[in-house]
Amino acid sequence: MAQPTLHDVAARAGVSIKTVSNVLRGVENRVSARTAARVHQAIEEIGYRPNLSARRLRTGHSQVIALAVPDLGNPYFAEVATAMIGAARQAGYTLLIEDTGGEAGAELGAAEHLRDPLIEGVIMSPLALPGEALGQRTRSMPIVLLGEREPDAVFGHVAVDHVAIDNAAASRALTGHLLDQGFRRIAVIGRQDHAPHATATAVQRLKGYREALSERGLAFDEALAPAVPGAHYSKEAGARAAAEIFTRGERPEALYCFADVLAIGALRAAHDRGLHAPDDFALAGFDGIDEGRFTIPTLTTVRPDYAGMARQAVSALVERMTSDSTAPPRDIRCGWELVVRESTSTTRATPPAG
Repeated sequence: MAQPTLHDVAARAGVSIKTVSNVLRGVENRVSARTAARVHQAIEEIGYRPNLSARRLRTGHSQVIALAVPDLGNPYFAEVATAMIGAARQAGYTLLIEDTGGEAGAELGAAEHLRDPLIEGVIMSPLALPGEALGQRTRSMPIVLLGEREPDAVFGHVAVDHVAIDNAAASRALTGHLLDQGFRRIAVIGRQDHAPHATATAVQRLKGYREALSERGLAFDEALAPAVPGAHYSKEAGARAAAEIFTRGERPEALYCFADVLAIGALRAAHDRGLHAPDDFALAGFDGIDEGRFTIPTLTTVRPDYAGMARQAVSALVERMTSDSTAPPRDIRCGWELVVRESTSTTRATPPAG
């Protein structure tokens, strides 16, 4: 039995082939909601599935791009992936998602995609892949990186755009919020030492924290910033670091974690010691994952503009894929907001000193 075609979908829905194509490419703003629903219903009824290989033979383009992230189990990357799917669909592209595990070899494979010639461009968030490796790829395809640019990264002649929030500014604002609340002994969880584990994002968040302290005339105390081993942030890492901090002498007045998953782990470590935020210490995270709205207490955090990040990353990638321009690499900033919730409330049984 022959596979259903676009013609079959169009005939079943009573629309033109162009309308079906627009719906399939996600540009449904060009058709009414009722027409789009009719097309989707026809697709389901006859079991139509797009033939991407045929599309590439016909047009020279597959309209397929990829997103490579180090850990889909981390809610931050899950939120990034959700936003990217929507942005790609809106731009008329199919998005494939790959979990690299944060391993350099897997990240390089994702950047080349030698086994999947349908993929025309890649958006990726690398953890272990050194910058110079991108300039040595066997298959050079357009690529956009998520996250801060490493200061000494070398990309050869490859135009690699970066899309990120200003992590230093956001970290400075969050630390400033804690200082404004009257807290002075502010510990941080998320410092990373030495390549390849010291990601540019971690470096920038520590930089913003130290700048905020300096602006208030406070010295940086390394004892309040234990290093988190490995490149991955996790709840377990947050719990371990918080336990270490809580067992060291005078307890800090506030904990600032460089990721919400670290903060959630810190909540568990505190609970195990009979400590509770914000009564015994203030707590703040970073990334604005949805889970933070449901922790007890709800979590103060910095939330990136995920939708804006996705739109800018997809737009930059499409521009590289469809243009012969050799424009230099771009650092593209997206928005963020400080979200203040219960975990940094100052209506506590024991107010901070000073």
